[in-house]
Amino acid sequence: MTLRTAPEVEQAVAERYGAGARAVEAALCCPVDYDPRFLTVIPQEVLDRDYGCGDPSQHLAHGEVVLDLGSGGGKIAFIASQVVGSAGRVIGVDINDEMLALAAGAAPQVADAVGYANVEFRKGRIQDLRLDIAGTEEWLAAHPVTDLLSLQAYEAEAARQRLESPLVPDASVDAVVSNCVLNLVATELKGQLFAEIFRVLRRGGRAIISDIVSDVEVPDALRADPELWSGCVSGAYQEEAFLRAFEEAGFYGVTLEKRDSAPWQVVEGIEFRSVTVVAYKGKQGPCHDHGQAVVLKGPWKAVLDDDAHVYERGVPTAVCAKTFAILQGAPYGGQFELLEPAVPVDPATAASFACAPAAAAPDVLVGGASVRRAVAGMGTAAGTDGACC
Repeated sequence: MTLRTAPEVEQAVAERYGAGARAVEAALCCPVDYDPRFLTVIPQEVLDRDYGCGDPSQHLAHGEVVLDLGSGGGKIAFIASQVVGSAGRVIGVDINDEMLALAAGAAPQVADAVGYANVEFRKGRIQDLRLDIAGTEEWLAAHPVTDLLSLQAYEAEAARQRLESPLVPDASVDAVVSNCVLNLVATELKGQLFAEIFRVLRRGGRAIISDIVSDVEVPDALRADPELWSGCVSGAYQEEAFLRAFEEAGFYGVTLEKRDSAPWQVVEGIEFRSVTVVAYKGKQGPCHDHGQAVVLKGPWKAVLDDDAHVYERGVPTAVCAKTFAILQGAPYGGQFELLEPAVPVDPATAASFACAPAAAAPDVLVGGASVRRAVAGMGTAAGTDGACC
């Protein structure tokens, strides 16, 4: 079999991971060291069928709502449930019935061991988090598609479900995690996948993705191999393209938290290795002038952020209120001195802040001192409403 279409990719992955749920397949995973404190409550059959390449749960916090994409047998979901605690919640999404059954069967045992039940598993495609596949299958059982009219009825029902009862609603989770799953999605659907990750995150939320990447672009001949694709190899992003995918989806502060120095596999001279990336949501929206500025402390002489603002070491730089807030938190916290105006600005009457090129960005006064505006490298970034992204 040669892979040519998204359904063929999905079929190859389903067959490989269905078999991986029934029997352990060591070739599907990279060696990963997890915190042993969180493993003792997880059934051995789940631990044995972990096909991950990293540990995104390290970057979670107490009380968060977490979405685990491609949750498989549930290992990362069960670890995350302990990290977020009884005040948090974990939702696992997977398309494979056998993996979902394995995870659902283990959930009561984990809940009994930790003293609370905060994990649920839902059936869906991670590139289409609006459509509840279990609900769709139930509807199709009662309304089988046999002709054009019934096909149109199904399409209408699917559209209704996506709108009225999405599997994962907009802006409903604090963190999206995934462990070696994005590479299993067909190439033509990967952009949609990143858009879905962005959609379901709340403002201020973050994506924490462990995955396999390649040092150079994977050639078509390897991408057509179902064994390599389902084995987390030929569907891998090229390293720089993987980071760009987060930027293009609208994330900021994209951080390469872990990059294995040694490749997991080398296929036809191409190195495939595990990385973990953390990226944040929340830079979208209008820019308002609250009279605030920042000073880059260093050690870099100058840096460029995801809105193409340039900050020079030691130079007070005026920024909009949104950027000022972003630079206080992760992953930038502690890298800037934060300057408030001598006279506070009323947010209700604050003027728009034009994140304009240098030629159109005169110095402003902050606390009585002349302060440079943040330079935006893209002349059209400001727009007519003062937005900088």
